Amino acid sequence: MKKFVVAMVCSVAAVGFVLADEFAANVTNIEGNKITYYKYEGEKKDKKKAEKATTAEVSKDVKVVKGKFDADTKKVVAGDPIEGGLKSEQFTNIDKDKGTNVTLTTDDKGVVTQIIAGFGGGGKAAGKAAGKAAGKAAGKKGKAALPGND
Repeated sequence: MKKFVVAMVCSVAAVGFVLADEFAANVTNIEGNKITYYKYEGEKKDKKKAEKATTAEVSKDVKVVKGKFDADTKKVVAGDPIEGGLKSEQFTNIDKDKGTNVTLTTDDKGVVTQIIAGFGGGGKAAGKAAGKAAGKAAGKKGKAALPGND
């Protein structure tokens, strides 16, 4: 009887993980507890934005976090929480044409339970701009305050 109960618990847990979904998306609008997004389909260079927008409900206890790149798994993972959550400036001032890139996690009912903000850092131009900003903050002329840039 114990083996049966253990097997049943494991089966239910496995099905629960299968029903949840995590995917890259471009959010174009957030109103109340509704989020409108275009899901990205495909892999890497073949990744394309879906033609039709999707609207989903956002959980009342949604986790809104900054994304950080994990070099080991080569994926964007959850980082620090974003202060203000969906009411932060990043989500209240979304450009309707460009949107903002995120990774969404949904439960088995399609309700958004986690939003990881910002993936695909913008390439060399964004890195260069970030370096200049860090340098200015450190009092240098365009050089980031890193060891060796003295």
